[in-house]
Order: sequence, then C-alpha cells, then structure tokens
Amino acid sequence: MGCGRRICDPPGGCPSTSVTCSIHQRCITIPAMRFSAKSAGVLTLCGLALSASAAQPQSQKAQSSEANTRVRREKASRRPALVALSPDDGLSVIAAALDARVQATRQRDCSHLVHAIYLRAGFPYPYASSSDLYAGADDFQRVTHPQPGDMVVWPGHVGIVVNPAQGVFFSRLGRGPGVDAYGAQYWKERGPVRFYRYIKSAPAPAAPTPAVLSQRRK
Repeated sequence: MGCGRRICDPPGGCPSTSVTCSIHQRCITIPAMRFSAKSAGVLTLCGLALSASAAQPQSQKAQSSEANTRVRREKASRRPALVALSPDDGLSVIAAALDARVQATRQRDCSHLVHAIYLRAGFPYPYASSSDLYAGADDFQRVTHPQPGDMVVWPGHVGIVVNPAQGVFFSRLGRGPGVDAYGAQYWKERGPVRFYRYIKSAPAPAAPTPAVLSQRRK
C-alpha cells in the first residue's frame, strides 16, 4: 500500500494538485479524486447561487405581503362613505308613503308596505320581516330620537314615523294603510318600541374646477 503526491501542469496550463492512492489488495485500485483550481472556482460560484436562490423566496414573500396591504388600503379608500338619512330625505319617504300609487298596491302586510315605500323613495334595501328589522338590519342604524321617515318597529310590526312630536306613524293597520300613535296602549303592549334610520352612501365629492386646479399648481 502506498500514496504518492505530485504537482503537475496539465495541457491547459492550469496547475492542479493530484493525490493518487492505490490499495493493492485483491487486484483493486482506487484512484483519488483530482481537484483543480478551476473546479474549486465553479464550486464556489454554485454555493453563491444556492444562497441567492434561497434568499429569493423570502424577498418575494415580503414583496407580496406589501402589495396585498397596498391593495387593501386602496380598496378601503375607494369604498363610499355611509351617512344617515337627512331630514329632507325623510320627507321624501313620507311623500312616498302618502303616494296613492303605493297605497293602491295593497301590500299584504306592514313589512312589505314599508319596503315598497322606501323603494319608491329611492332608498332600497333587501326585504326583511318586521321581526328581522326589529333585531337590526345592515341598511339601518338604531336611533333614540326619531325624525320623519325613520322606521318604527315592534316585535311583529313595522311602520314609518310621520310626526315625532305627536308620536304619529304610518303603516298597514287592521283597516288598511293609515296613521296611528305609537304611544297608544295597544302598541305599548306590543313591547319596547325601536327606531331605525336608513343608511345611504355619501355623495361623491365634486370634481375640482379648472380654476381650483390652476390655483393648486401655483
């Protein structure tokens, strides 16, 4: 058994170190591997490439997270603001309630009548029964002090406030569409009354005029 070490210059002119070990046993010869300076350089470059490729997924993940956050912020900024029904809007609801064409539809119950009134006034919402409205609906916010056009609700009945000072509301009653006082004993026995105000999208801000844009550039 023996090992020899020698320095040689291959035909390419690149110096290399080779170690040759032979085990003379059972006619088996195992040559050692030869590493040149060129091969070492290739291995170094491969190691750097692997390190860079391992860092790429983390960088891409961070960029993706930042992009998703930016998209969510942009969507939130474009989402229209919500405002409650104004007193003038409430009067338009009252006008729709007194419209003969709405009353002529002969809605079969109070919740369908109220739904038809709001729809005609230009304030749509998905139909909901009086019990669902009493529990709360997405298109309405509960208020303590009602104004004309607000919804007045008991468990099992709903109407529209006409005159809060007099406590008068409009709804489908036993004799058909009409008005009544929500402070009457009959309605008190229905349970605690609740008032809800319709929520609508705020109008989009007006586009700046050329004069305003010119002033901003200065």
